[in-house]
Amino acid sequence: MQFTRITNEINFRYLKGDIFGGVTAAVIALPMALAFGVASGAPDGAAVGLWGAVLVGFFAALFGGTPTLISEPTGPMTVVFTAVIAKLTADNPETGMAMAFTVVMLAGVFQLAFGALRLGKYITLMPYTVISGFMSGIGIILIILQIGPMLGQAGPKGGVVGTLQNIPSLIANINPLETLLGVIAIAIIFFTPAKLKKIVPPQLSALVIGTLISLLFFPEVDIRRIGEIPMGLPQLHLPVFSLDQLNTMLIDGLVLGMLGCIDSLLTSVIADSLTQSQHNSDKELLGQGLGNLISGICGGLPGAGATMGTVVNIQAGGRTAVSGLTRALILLVIVLAAAPLTQGIPLAVLAGIALKVGIDIIDWKFLKRAHRLSWKAAAIMYGVVLLTVFYDLIVAVGVGVFIANMLTIKRLADIQAEQVKAIDTPNDEVMSNEEAKQLMKQAKGQILLLDLGGPMSFGAAKAITQRQGILDNYQAIIIDLNHVPLLGVTATLALEKMIDSAYNKSIDVYIVGAENSEHQIRTRLQRFNILDRLPKENRVATRVVALRRALASINGEIIEPESYDEEMNSYPPVNPTDAATLQKS
Repeated sequence: MQFTRITNEINFRYLKGDIFGGVTAAVIALPMALAFGVASGAPDGAAVGLWGAVLVGFFAALFGGTPTLISEPTGPMTVVFTAVIAKLTADNPETGMAMAFTVVMLAGVFQLAFGALRLGKYITLMPYTVISGFMSGIGIILIILQIGPMLGQAGPKGGVVGTLQNIPSLIANINPLETLLGVIAIAIIFFTPAKLKKIVPPQLSALVIGTLISLLFFPEVDIRRIGEIPMGLPQLHLPVFSLDQLNTMLIDGLVLGMLGCIDSLLTSVIADSLTQSQHNSDKELLGQGLGNLISGICGGLPGAGATMGTVVNIQAGGRTAVSGLTRALILLVIVLAAAPLTQGIPLAVLAGIALKVGIDIIDWKFLKRAHRLSWKAAAIMYGVVLLTVFYDLIVAVGVGVFIANMLTIKRLADIQAEQVKAIDTPNDEVMSNEEAKQLMKQAKGQILLLDLGGPMSFGAAKAITQRQGILDNYQAIIIDLNHVPLLGVTATLALEKMIDSAYNKSIDVYIVGAENSEHQIRTRLQRFNILDRLPKENRVATRVVALRRALASINGEIIEPESYDEEMNSYPPVNPTDAATLQKS
């Protein structure tokens, strides 16, 4: 029995594997949700993290487009949300937290819009240098924000910069016992044997062992703990806006939504590779958007597809959305009935878990070799890292994408410009056809052949325009479009300008291959009224025919009228050998 039109793939044939995958994913999700909730800086952070894991996980699994995807609060989403909380609560002490949850709702609305507009396939089209730099910057931020809790103190105000400035004070007031608990948690995660990791997730081991050590050996010592988590259903939050902060909230919501889209869809690709299936990107965005919208309304953390949870779910046997729903329901039971069991967890242990997540987020592989691949790529990546950590997450992505795209556009423009070749001698390497060579030799430099190859977009327009300056040296110009699969608007305008300039100077213009070319080329030229400006005899199929007619016109010879082929919408070649020269020339 399947329900796939509106909901995700729910197939009870894999019920045993789905339940086992969901239970395993829930075991991993619990410590991560608690750690991210506390790290976010939200009041009742642990509850905020748990509700985010329940709500985003449930609705993304039910309505998403990747059957095995596990969605929950992630490191990148938490870091961005932490910055949102800090910014809005500083400017609006009374309503800042409600406004932060409104930003989560806006992120969900943006994701719903992306899915409805079918933009899923475009979301991940970002330069890897920017993604790598941003994710590494997020990892560094997450590590720095755990310095205070790891040393047994609340994180200083001012985020990353504030923490770095207060490191001497934090060290001077260190709580050795809490630091020890945090170090134990990190050590357990790092050094748990691979065989044991398959049985018990190291994050859960660190959570349980660290908590037991603190309760059994130091029951009388004042250690900062999670404390009481409110039981029962969450308090609903209505959207709260401030006119002076509206623009900031919209931008923050867009960035949070975009980050969630990228995080989720990249994880969906990983899930596809493990299950040999194909996810639905647009449907997945709808599920993620609905999950984040409801999470924001209920006061939960924003979330996205989580790579670790997804991989573990698949490895444990999860194959349909039943696994994600099972995971969410197990966490819901913990929130509603077993919350008191978590109140003794030391904050330092959670800080150790979050710090290890930060280390894992950093793209160490690319950091090590970026400078060897390309200094430009390395500069963009390191620039995005620095902007992310020390200035602003949004600015980092915007500047990185802009610079990376400008460099790419410049490179593509150079490549296209190289494909715009102006030829007036028979010795050019492009002149492979013997008859064409002889005709060019007879022309004695009076004919300019503009040979275009490959896609012609705005990158080629400049090169085409530059050729206008040499038109005065010729009596005829031939524009060969036989090898142009795409003609952009800007390049078409450049051709139109060149043709108009040639006619103003009484220079004959011939277009080769336009009427027998791809539909897009012919349609584009017709819409610009370019073909109608030329006599029919100047619109030919091959370069050789164009050279013959141009040379005859220059020499004042009368061109014999030829029968017009209505079916081919062009004049046929002058002799049968011309047809064979079409591809060669």
